[in-house]
Formats: sequence, C-alpha cells, structure tokens
Amino acid sequence: MPVEVLKGTLQGFKTSLPNRLQKVDLKHLRLGCNCANKYFQGAVVISYPLTRLENGKAFFKIVLQESENSSSRTDTINMLLFGKLAEDSEKVVHQGDTLVVAGFSLTKSASEDGRHCCQLEMSDETGSTIYICPKSPCTAAASETVSISVAPKYTYTPLNHLKGGTVVNLYGAVKFFKPPYVSKGTDYCSVVTIVDQSDTKLVCTLFNANRDALPKIYKNGDIVRFHRIKVQEFNGQMQGVTSNGFAALTFDGTVGAPVVPRTTSKLFTFTEEDKKTVEDLRIWVASNSSNSVPAANLSSIQPQMFFDLTCQLVGKAKVDGASYLLKVWDGTKCPFPSWKVLVKEDDLEGDSVLINQLKNLTVDVVVYDNHVQLAKSLKVGNFIRMYSLHAKTQSPEGKPDVSYVQFHLHGGTGYGRGITVLPENHTDVKKLKAFLDSLDLRKYAGSEIPSAEPEDSYLTLGSCLEAYQELSVTVLTDHQHFDVTAVNTILNSRIPQQYRIRAKLRRFEPKKLHQSIKLLCPQCNLLQEVPDVTEFDTLLQASATRPNPDSQNIPFCESVVWDIESQGSRYVAVHFVTRYELLQEPEDSLIMIEGGTLRDILRLSKKFKGIIPVRSVEDNLVLLDLSVPFFWQGNIQYYGCQRCSDPKAVASLSALAVQQNASWEPTTIAEALGIVLLQYVFVMKFTLDDGTGTLDAYLVDAENFFQIPASEVLTSNIFQEDMERIMNKLCPTGRNPDGLPWLECFIKSYYVKNGREEQLSYQIFDTMIAEDV
Repeated sequence: MPVEVLKGTLQGFKTSLPNRLQKVDLKHLRLGCNCANKYFQGAVVISYPLTRLENGKAFFKIVLQESENSSSRTDTINMLLFGKLAEDSEKVVHQGDTLVVAGFSLTKSASEDGRHCCQLEMSDETGSTIYICPKSPCTAAASETVSISVAPKYTYTPLNHLKGGTVVNLYGAVKFFKPPYVSKGTDYCSVVTIVDQSDTKLVCTLFNANRDALPKIYKNGDIVRFHRIKVQEFNGQMQGVTSNGFAALTFDGTVGAPVVPRTTSKLFTFTEEDKKTVEDLRIWVASNSSNSVPAANLSSIQPQMFFDLTCQLVGKAKVDGASYLLKVWDGTKCPFPSWKVLVKEDDLEGDSVLINQLKNLTVDVVVYDNHVQLAKSLKVGNFIRMYSLHAKTQSPEGKPDVSYVQFHLHGGTGYGRGITVLPENHTDVKKLKAFLDSLDLRKYAGSEIPSAEPEDSYLTLGSCLEAYQELSVTVLTDHQHFDVTAVNTILNSRIPQQYRIRAKLRRFEPKKLHQSIKLLCPQCNLLQEVPDVTEFDTLLQASATRPNPDSQNIPFCESVVWDIESQGSRYVAVHFVTRYELLQEPEDSLIMIEGGTLRDILRLSKKFKGIIPVRSVEDNLVLLDLSVPFFWQGNIQYYGCQRCSDPKAVASLSALAVQQNASWEPTTIAEALGIVLLQYVFVMKFTLDDGTGTLDAYLVDAENFFQIPASEVLTSNIFQEDMERIMNKLCPTGRNPDGLPWLECFIKSYYVKNGREEQLSYQIFDTMIAEDV
C-alpha cells in the first residue's frame, strides 16, 4: 500500500527494503538526478493542513529534516503529496515522525524559504510509497526534554571580522533604523545599522515582500540576531543584505526586560547561550548608547525639535491626497498652543465623545507623502510610535506676535522617519496604558492653555501651502528630503542631476491621449508604436503551416487538430498545457495555437487564460516572428523586443508546467521563452511653469503616474475617460493660468544626442497623481 505505518523498529524495517533501493542524502539531491532506485529518510518538522488545488485534487505539504547530520534550516526539504496519497498521509503523519519515502520525483522548489533548492513530489498515480515510523510517547517526552541540547549549533561572527562575499550569522545592537517602507519595486525595505562590542558598525538593507516578515525593531538599542545575512563590500565599507534563508530575531534592549524574541517565524532555535549574548549586549548598550533623536512626551517638547513619540491613536481623517491627520495623545499636555486641523466631522474616524473629552490632551499630527498609506491602515486605539516627528512653530497670516506648534511627519525616510504599530505586550505600551488608565480626565475638561480665536486655532487647507504644498494634485513616492528648486535655476544648470519642482502644467502633448501609449524595451530603451491589431491577420496566415503530427506529442500538453473548413484546406492545432498532467479550468488554462487566424485567437482569448501563437519546425513548436504578439491575454497583446530577445522553443515551458505556484503571467512566460518583454508606457511631454521659467519634461511611465495601467487604456473606455478627466483637471482648457493646480514632481536632467550635438532633456519620475484628483 502507498502509505504504511511501521509497527517494528525503523532499523529492522530498513534491513527488509529491496536491495535496489539506496538511501540518498540531501547533499546529493540535484535536479536531473535519477531517483528511481533511491529512498530518502527524514523527520517531520512541519506538516501543513490538507488543501485542494483548483482542479479539486488533494494537496498535502510536509517539511522533512534529515535525521542525521542536521545542523540548520538548509538541511530541510519540502515534500509535496497529491491525490489519494495526500489524503491518506494527512490522517497518519504527525510532527516528529520519521518517514522513509520512495518513488518520488525531484523538481525545483517553488518557495524561497531557505530550505533545499529542490522539493520532493509524490502521488499514488506515480507509484510513490511512504513508510512512517511514529514518534512514541516516551520518545516524544525525551526529545522535548533535551530539545535545547540537540538544537543546531550556530557560529556568530563579530562585526569587526566580516569579509565581503560571505554569508554569516550576527548579533548586534540597533544604532539606527528605518521602519519598513515600500521600495521602488514591490518589496518592503528596512535599513538597519547595528553595532557590537567591537565598536564596528554594519549597515544592513533588508527586503521582503511581506512587511511583517522584516525585523520588528521599535527603537534604537534593540538587540537583533540575523541568520544567513550576506556581507558585501562597497566603497571600502561592509554592508549586509538579505540572502536566501535570511531570518531575524529582535529583542527589547532594556536591561532586565524579559528576553523574549520578536519574530513571525514558527521555527527557530534559542539557547541559554543566546540568552546570555542578548543580556551582554544590553549591558554594553546601556553604557555606550547615544541616540541622535530623543524620545519625548508631549509635555516636554520644544518648538523646532525633532523627536520620537509613543502615543495612542484616538482619531484619524484624510486631509488631501498627499497628507493625512492623526489625532494622538500620551496622557501629558503640550505646553504650547497647538494647531488643530479643520476636517469635516463626518470624515473624522473615531469615538466622537472620547475625542471631545480628550480635546485638551490630544494633538493633531499631519503625515505626508509615503506615510499616508500606512496612516490610513492604522486602527483607532492602536499604540504607535512616530519617529523623527517635527514640532514646528507657525504664526497665522497677519499675526506675527501669535504662534502655535504644528506637528508634522514629513515625507521620506530620512533620519528614520516613519510609523510603527507597537504590540500590546511591549514594555512601553504596558507603561503607557497603565499611565493613561490612572488619569482623572475630569481635571482636563477645561482648557488650561490660552486659546486662540476659532478661526486662528485651526489649520485650514492652504495655511501652510508654501512650506508643505498640501494642495498639490500629485504625490511624491520617494526622495521627499529634496528641497524645491526654481525652474530658472534648473535651466541654468548644465550638469545632469535630479530636482524637486513645484509648477503648473501649461500644455501637454499629444492632445489625443490614446496616442500617448507606446511600447518600451527595458533593456535597449527602444520606443515604438503599438501595432494595429487588425494588421496581424495577414502575418498570422502567412506563418500558418499544416500542423506536424510529430509536434502533437508534447509531454506537457494535450493536443487536438481541427479541420476548420471541412475540406482539408485549413487546419488549426490547439495544444492545452497541463499542470501535473491534468487539464485546468479554461479560465486558468494556457493554450498554444497553430494556424489560427486573428478571429480564432480573439474568440479563444475570451475563454482561456492566455494564448501563444506557434508554428511547427520539424518536430518542435516555436514562436512566430516577434513582429506579432507572442502572448495574448484577454484584450491585451504582449510583444517581445526583436533586438534583445533570444527566443527558445516552447518546450521551455515544461519547467513552469510542473511548478506548484507558477502562474501563466506574461512576465513569467516571457522569461521562460527567452523573450525580453516590451512594456506598455505613457509617453507625454509636459510644459511646466513655476513663474520663474518654463521647461519641457517628458513622462515615460507604465502605470505609476496616472495610477492607470497603460496596457489597458487602448481597450478600456473607462480608463480612457479617467485619463481625460485627469488631464482636464491638470490642464483645463480656457482656465486662467493663475487658477491652474500645482504639480509637485521630481525631474531628472540628462543629455541626448541630436546629430552631433548633445541636448539637455528632462524626465518626470517618482511622482503620481493624488487619489482624489
């Protein structure tokens, strides 16, 4: 039977195995190796719940660790079970059991989790077998008792012994950090500078697609443990970056606080020796720390200072597209009159009774630019810490003798600016909650601070326009620490560089907005027009050949041939790509088509996930000429760069067909086929005017600026209407120039060759339209 629970000893069972079966170790498991006569032995360290694939097939995932010579996470491997084998195994496999598995196939791991680069795949259909040696109660108790003594032994490298090109384990104290923020890609990034007793510092740049998977650092002085961090040398300095299998633990750096690791991982080791290392670092930090930004409460702030504030959120509201209001308190009272942001009562989220009760203890913090999205996600009642908060004095217009304190969390990540939600069990949160609960709020019912006239005590839109540009119809997505530069200054500079400007849009080209959509190669920067789809029919028919019967025997496809005109004059072959030798639902299926016309492809694209036009060459299938789209998905066609691409036979898709988490997306398919994917982009010329001069800046953007995908504008009336509405807002026809809205954006200057001369040009980047435009 495929699954067998052993009643005797494992050693006795192994002596009865057929002689043809030989044990294979993890270090010998490589893609392409013959596993037909091999078996693998490992202990179950994790088993996931049984799930169902989209086709209804059962799926069960187990993580195995070698029973012998295991020392780290890299000595574990993922095992994927399918069908009835998955169902039967899920009922009898438990953590700690030892498994002997045979009849498995080996594929590339679909997970970047630091485990073995391959994964074992098994199903009853392929003759796979699993033998289970259960973990007895006495064995379980014994293993739990000695779990610390058998934990993997890790070696930690002092920071002054680091060498470039190595992957090491580290301990250190946080000297500086930036809370996680969205990088230019899709990942979150956190920058952490750590030090240790050698007085050496290391700047670490950490990336992860999941914000919560990055180290949970709350303040300078926290202790961190990094496993498998890659060290590289840059400009004579060592830097740390995340590598495959990177893992982190974080500890409160306060001497005497419980040594409890903060982590999202369910599987980690922590010994008495680790505990001593943390405590030693705490003592060293206590006698050597020097924080550049002070932590403060509201009662101790001074005008113009930057400080870290731990507080509770009692209310929040949208101010405009580039800023957001947070009403917070920490139980102490600001000693200066503070501005209140005027928002509609219906827009203010929070308990109105509590907000009114605390009105003399709360302050209004306005956060800008890249912090807005996180501010929106905060929940009223959260305990938060804001880093590098600015207490700035401002006088109402016409009243220089009156001043108020404004609280701003400026855009960017400079000086560690950001917001973090603190957990309920954090030491600082416990202290703050106890303090807030002890307050008698009745004594604060009346205002003890000189109040201003109502019209002066509120921060209305535009009152800080010059300094913070809340009314800009654009949002900056990076580099917010740049100062605004006048256009005439930029025009007088001949050195290519980057600028932040604030200007109005006088005119733009092209006026017919659909003409702004182009195709761009990300490698050679070739820019070309989007072809007219009706032109493809001639090219498709010219490339059509009678399907070769030998090309119908593709291992990862099921193929059919249709006689379209019933007289043998035109044939169409359709190859349905399978996943684990099974067909998928049409809306999830990838198909390849030979001899299809434009009408055939458009008809099939309404039903299937994606279509690849192909032709037969001898007994292989190859792509058509790249002058036509290599991939069709719905109403969108995807093109490859004819200069940079190196097309492969479609057999290259076989690796994707067996990957559990692979998706039939254009970028994935292009990579597998050796295609450099052309990007749909907006290409427009903006004439910008700030009153000191005008310059023409080009916008070359796929979707960030307009928050609209360029690939879909040509086929979507809704997106075309959105484009027209946005451009009418930015540059309305017939509007007095003084009434045009302000655009705040980044531009970079660069030289382009115009014949024998070089001409200075400008391009907009890291800027997008505000949500409410």
